[in-house]
Parts: sequence; C-alpha cells; structure tokens
Amino acid sequence: MSIKLTVYLITGIIIGFYFEIGPYILFFGLLALFLCLLWFNKKQPRDGFPFFGLITALITMLLGVCIITLSKSKDLPHHYSNKELSGLKQWELKVTEVLKPNKYTHRYFAKVISFENKKSIGKVVLSFPMDSLMNQLKVDDEFMVFSNVETIKPPLNPYQFEYKDYLRKQGVYHQIQTDYNLVVLKENPKRTIFGLASNFREHIISKLKNEDFGKDELAVIQALLLGKRDDISEGTYNNYKNAGAVHILAVSGLHVGILLFLFQFLLSPLERFPKGKTIKLISIILLLWAYAFVAGLSPSIVRAVTMFSFLAYAIYLNRPTNSFNIIALSMFFILLIKPLFLFQVGFQMSYAAVFSIVWIYPKLQRFWFPENIIVRKTWQLLSVSIAAQLGVLPISLFYFHQFPALFFISNLLIIPFLGLILGIGILVILLSIFDALPSFLTISYNTVIKTMNNTINWIAKQEGFIIKDIPFDAFQLVLSYLVIFSLVVFVSKPKLKNITALFIGIITLQGWSIWNQINTQRKEAFVLLHKSKNTMVLHQKGTSLSLYASDSINIGSLINDYKTAERIQSVSYHTVENNFNVGEKKLFVMDSLGIYPQVKNQDYILLTQSPKIHLERVIDSINPKMVIADGNNYKSYVKRWKQTCLKKEIPFHSTGEKGHYYFNFNEH
Repeated sequence: MSIKLTVYLITGIIIGFYFEIGPYILFFGLLALFLCLLWFNKKQPRDGFPFFGLITALITMLLGVCIITLSKSKDLPHHYSNKELSGLKQWELKVTEVLKPNKYTHRYFAKVISFENKKSIGKVVLSFPMDSLMNQLKVDDEFMVFSNVETIKPPLNPYQFEYKDYLRKQGVYHQIQTDYNLVVLKENPKRTIFGLASNFREHIISKLKNEDFGKDELAVIQALLLGKRDDISEGTYNNYKNAGAVHILAVSGLHVGILLFLFQFLLSPLERFPKGKTIKLISIILLLWAYAFVAGLSPSIVRAVTMFSFLAYAIYLNRPTNSFNIIALSMFFILLIKPLFLFQVGFQMSYAAVFSIVWIYPKLQRFWFPENIIVRKTWQLLSVSIAAQLGVLPISLFYFHQFPALFFISNLLIIPFLGLILGIGILVILLSIFDALPSFLTISYNTVIKTMNNTINWIAKQEGFIIKDIPFDAFQLVLSYLVIFSLVVFVSKPKLKNITALFIGIITLQGWSIWNQINTQRKEAFVLLHKSKNTMVLHQKGTSLSLYASDSINIGSLINDYKTAERIQSVSYHTVENNFNVGEKKLFVMDSLGIYPQVKNQDYILLTQSPKIHLERVIDSINPKMVIADGNNYKSYVKRWKQTCLKKEIPFHSTGEKGHYYFNFNEH
C-alpha cells in the first residue's frame, strides 16, 4: 500500500511543480475529496467499483500538489518576490547552508527573515567576493544588508548546466551579490540544530587539520567521514569519478548502509537480554542520527539516515517482503517534509540504488551460489555492485553522460574495506576531539587513505575503459528502466510474454537512437556562442561540427556539451572569418579593425573585439537587418550600440544579455 501511496504523492509533486494551481482550488478540492472518502467508506459495497481506492489516490496526489506549492512558496503573499525588488533594499537574512566556494566567490543559501522591515519568507543564494578579509559566514548567522537582488540567469549557451533550473528545484529564484563590509551581523542569533551540527563539524575539521595528515588525504577524510568536499582537488575528484567511485566521496546511502550493518554486528549481544531487539533498534537509530549530527546534518546525510532508519526497522521486523514497503514509506515521509528533494540527483540515485539492491541482489544470489567461501563472498560483492549500478545507470547517463566500465574493480577493491575505513575513521574523529589521537594511528590511517587514493588513481588512468560524452535524453532514461525491469523479470521467470516485453523495450530503445541519429544527419545549424574574451561560431552539418574561434585555447567545455547533446562525431577548428554564408543570408564579422564589408546590404553584422566605430554610420552604409554583439566586447560599447539600434529601429541581440544566437536551416 505504501508503494502505491508514494507513487501517487510523487505524481502530485510533479504536477504541482510544473503547473500552477491556485491555493483555493487545492483547499476546496481536498475538502471535497475527504467528504467523498468518508461517504464512500460507509456506503460503498465491498464488491463494487473501488471508489474508496480511487479517492484515496486523488487525495494523495492533491496532497503532493499542496506540499510542493507550499515548498515553492513563491505564490504565497508573504514571499519577498511579490514585493517591488528594483533598487537597493534592506534584507534581514539567516544562513541555512554553506555552499562549496568557486574560484571567485564564497556562496551560501540564506532564508529571508524580513524584507524592507516587514516579515517575509523565501530563500536566496548569497555571493561574496573571495578576496574579502572577513571571516566566512556560518550556518545560523543572521545579518542585515542593503543590496540589489538579481534573478538567476538562464545559461547563455546551448546545453550548458541549467543553474537557474537547479536552484528553482531548491526553491531559490534570486541571488544577492554583495561585499562582507556591507553586512551587519546580528549578535546572539537564534541557534538551530543544523547550526550546532555545522559548527561541531567545523570544530572536528579544525582538530583534524592539527594532525599530521597529508593535504590530499585530509581532504578525502573530510569528504569520506564528514561529507565536506570543499578541499578536494579537481584531480582527485576526477580520478574518483573516472574510476566509478565518486560516491565514496559523499556521505550518502553507501556510508550509512555500511554503518547500519556495522552497528548491527557490534550491538548483536543486546539481543540476549529481555527486549534486547527493541533496545538494539533504538540504539542503532540513535547512533545513526548521532553520526548525521557529526557530519553536519547536510541534506544528503539527513536523507540517507532517514531512509536507513526505516530500513533498520524493516530488519527489526525480519520480514523480507516488507522491505519495499518500508523503503517506499521512508520516501513518502521524506517527500512529505521536503518535496523538492524529489528533483535532486542524490535523492534519485540513492533510492534507485537501494530499490535495485533489494530487488536484484537476491535474484543474483539465487542465479548462482558458489560453494567456495572466497568465490561466494566475491560474488556477493559483485552482485551488490551490479544491482546498484543497474539501478543508477540510466540516471547517471542522463545527468553525467559518462560510464566508468571499471566500476566493479573499484568496488571490489575498496568496498570490502570501506566498513573498516569508516570504523577507524570514526575512532580517529573521537580521539581527535579529545586531543588523544596517537601519532601511530594518524600515520596508519593516512597510509590507508593514501593507498586508496593511489588505487583509484591507477584505475582512473585506464582511460580506454571510461566511456565519455554519451548522448542520453529523458525518453531514453524511461526506456532504459523499462528494459532493465523487463530483463530482470525475464531472468527470474523466462516466459514468452517476459521475453517479448524485453525485446519490445530493446527495439524501441534502439529505434529511438536510430531516429535521433537520422534527425542529426538531416540537421544543419549555425550558432553564435557567448564567451568572454573570445569569438566562437559553430557550424553544424549533420554529425560534423566546424568551430570558428578567435582564441582556440579559451574554449572551455562549451564544445563538449554541444557535441554530446547533438551526437557530433567529428569536430574541425578554424579561425574566425569576416564573412559567413548562413543559408541564403550573409553574416559580416566586424572586429577590432573596424573594416567595412565590400558588399553592402548585409543581413547580419556581428560586432566583436570592441571595434571603435560609429555604429549609426555603419548602419546607414551597410543597411543590415540585424546587429549582434558577442561576449568579446566592452559592456559600455554594447550598451551604446543597443541604444543606437533602438534609435534606428533595427533588432539588436547581445549574447551577454540574451544568450547565444541560433540559426536553424534545412531542419525537417
């Protein structure tokens, strides 16, 4: 039953997220359905149409719509976004989460306490310059600031990371960029358990930094045990990603699951006492939440501990058939409180992995059960890895477009020892808190982490086994899960209808891939990208891509993103030309030399490298149909050109404001 209710709730959350439904409609809809439920519960005959079940489903879906509407909170009257936001405004904010800084800024999530001295609700992202001398803010810090607020800009180039959409799925719609010296901190702000946990984690990290750990080893220890990845170098992170072991660097379901079974083993003697099983269950749940507190009560650890608290209860009941219902119940409980978690990758992958392990692992064990204990233990580890990988593979391909084929080697070499690594790590933390960590344990643990890093580094260097830039869309995501489901069902019950369903799924998946390839072959596109200090033009013909750039080094990941999404097979590089033919239209590129085209009546003029020209004269001379300015211009020039085009009533497109400029032709 809990599985069905969870599916209904998820359906309601998705509907409520993508469609705006007024609060009055929701309220009266829920009220009407509850009255119908009460009436049918008394009047419905048992052998008639299941009106009770139908209304229960509708109520649960409507409940999902309600909670996601409240979580978005943008349409609620006290939300700050419903006020006049232009100009400098007074904000009272409370830091709720410290985000990973980038090269230029410290960033935070903050809750809006008041706006212009009036109580408000909402959530914003804060950015402070990295070069500020003031200490970083902490969770629970409250402060006043006078600042402008900015909407989150959509990506300026095709297939870039959708940062605006990512923040929207966290309930964030605006950002405040200010300086620390403009902030007035409030003395003795109200403390929450999240602030206490975050401060305690920072205290532990400061203690660990006083020990003789290597820089890379300490960064991995912080990530592995405390869920803080800020200090991990890009090289180390990429090694773990390419080796298929990046999940080790995030305190998640894997870590909490290992701790659950470790606590199960250590506390098993309690079962000998009266009510020992109940005492053991309570102790395990308390220990898991104590660990969550030590790890800073971050959203990922709270999700994982909540899920495994329910799983601990399922183990306590000792009813394997209840596992799916208990997992679904934990998901229902989490989404009821935090419905926006549904759209977070970590949440999706955690539950996909756990559901897959619970369902597929026993089937793999029944498929083959070796008599040799070493072979059997190896097969059990492989079975867990295969089951988890099958569960998360479609999601991983959809979001990351990469498949590390040697994931099973990473898991075979690391996972068997991860319980020991976590156990010793917790001991290291406890001893360091009391300044009682012996040097031999520091050296030993540092060696263990260094060995793990070296092992991962070796696996990551086998680049021939890392499949990158895999095009994978949402429809393929759904089809892949249908194929995996059909495959597991067929292996369990090799019947004609099951193999038929499997073949239909595979053929549909292949057919969709072929259809996409055909569409790509027939496509021709011309795209002007936005890039500061560079002029970049793409010309796609089928699966071939020509890149015209003024600086071939300053390209970044833009080409890879486009190449993957458009299924490009070959890329050629060229310098930017002054004249381009875009179908039957002509594009003239006017650079810093400011040379006029020989041919008049150009369709498009691209201004780049801040040419020192009198645009009004250029327009009178060439008579273009449109003027475009890319990211390789001074902002003051772009602003002036925009005013000139407005005066001359000619369309003007600035890539810094509107994003890339896209020409499509010969697209069927």
